[in-house]
Amino acid sequence: MKLLHIDSSILGETSASRKLTGEIVARWRDRHPGLQVKYLDLAAEALPHFTVTDESGRNAAVLQDFLDADVIVIGAPMYNFSIPSQLKAWIDRVTVAGETFRYTESGPKGLAGGKQVIVGISRGGVYAPDAPGEFAESYLKFLFGFLGIDSVTFVRAEGLALSPEHRRTGIASALAVIEGSARQAA
Repeated sequence: MKLLHIDSSILGETSASRKLTGEIVARWRDRHPGLQVKYLDLAAEALPHFTVTDESGRNAAVLQDFLDADVIVIGAPMYNFSIPSQLKAWIDRVTVAGETFRYTESGPKGLAGGKQVIVGISRGGVYAPDAPGEFAESYLKFLFGFLGIDSVTFVRAEGLALSPEHRRTGIASALAVIEGSARQAA
């Protein structure tokens, strides 16, 4: 089994989303001996945004890593109501007509089904489902559905910018969800 672990936060060791993905991947390693993990740090090794420069070799490698993965764990902090531009640059390389989706007479059809996506999302505020101004989780849910991936789980650390206590509680709550999921899967 192959797991693709992606972090996109610029905050390094202080990043809540990195803490979440680290715990998620650790639980997967515990449950699946022999798990092959490929790690991408999109803040440390950012993919360039699309330009006229030929990046076909690198684009093909990023796409292949995505196609090869059975499980994708993504750290997605919410910056200014959406995802980091580094994560968007990765998404642009895996959302490829004819590879991960195609257009049909009845509309688009996702071709990347059968994968599981787990997103460790961190937010400074607290957002109800479908709240106005929340474009990170809703975007990722739509995107992966568009690619044919039905199994998308979000682990949320919220309220992180409200106060130091909210930050501790938000992260602890998300870590408890991860631990509880690991116990149920065992």
